[in-house]
Amino acid sequence: MKVYTKTGDKGTTALFGGTRVPKHHIRIESYGTVDELNSHIGLIRDQEMNPLYKKVLERVQDRLFTLGAILATPPEKEVLKNGKERLNIAKISKKDIELLENEIDNMEEALPPMTHFVLPGGHTTVSYCHITRCVCRRAERLAVHLNEIEPVDSMVLTYLNRLSDYLFVLARKLSYDLNADEVKWIPEKP
Repeated sequence: MKVYTKTGDKGTTALFGGTRVPKHHIRIESYGTVDELNSHIGLIRDQEMNPLYKKVLERVQDRLFTLGAILATPPEKEVLKNGKERLNIAKISKKDIELLENEIDNMEEALPPMTHFVLPGGHTTVSYCHITRCVCRRAERLAVHLNEIEPVDSMVLTYLNRLSDYLFVLARKLSYDLNADEVKWIPEKP
């Protein structure tokens, strides 16, 4: 199988089901940003950290591939002519969201309570988490925008929202684990 097909040379690409759309289509922007998010998570996973975090991040990467496939399938192409679902894969489930929530709760138990916003930084790995959190929020905004045009599985939207929360808490936990400074944002007075 060749990597290049030449079918996108004029600025269009195919969704699952064969529909061709411009490469700037909101659906492409949405799942393309999920792909970018997945790459950033890979960068975090490549850092030195607790193996449990790596395991959770690997699971997240798997779920993001699924999420991308869901976003790449327009509603009118979700079901084949024979009545079967086009995507013969496990969808995003409540269990996936609960995993993130449980991990957030476990990490927060070890952290001091937040009293201020924190400035991203303090350690390279922590900064990677914050960048990834921002990419996740962008992916969420794009998926919400797409949902206003065409329906998107609500579990996709919930998963992206919870994942950004997880990434924020992971950044805080890594700051704690690495003894990195967590700089509070204290607004200047006028």
